[in-house]
Amino acid sequence: MIRGLEHLSAEERPRVLGLFSLEKSRLRGDLIDAEQYLKGRWQEDEARLFSVVPGDRTRGNGHKLGHGKFHLNMRRNFFLLRVAEPWKRLPREGVESPSLETFKPCLDTFLSNLLWVTLLCKGLDWMISRGPFHTLL
Repeated sequence: MIRGLEHLSAEERPRVLGLFSLEKSRLRGDLIDAEQYLKGRWQEDEARLFSVVPGDRTRGNGHKLGHGKFHLNMRRNFFLLRVAEPWKRLPREGVESPSLETFKPCLDTFLSNLLWVTLLCKGLDWMISRGPFHTLL
């Protein structure tokens, strides 16, 4: 525990220190893992987790992750489903970065500027129950 921050809640401490919330940190780690997997830095390629669906649309980064539909609630926490939506919203220069060192700063900028990360992690009902949106991040 850092002195002077004992009175703050667990959600407020990272904000005061200029760090990402726990949800954003987990999402950041998941997106880094997805980038490493897609670039072939993981050797466990016996079973493909997901595939990249190429696209040349003007919106998006052109690298949508393909996955099937799941009907069980427990599958909502599956790695692919946690990563697919945020991945397609990443900027093209981040997704096409040549190395992990260039991907991370782009990812950090992306995560620090978006309100939808809170919506994605906690859901619309939680967000509406919290009141004004400017206080969420």
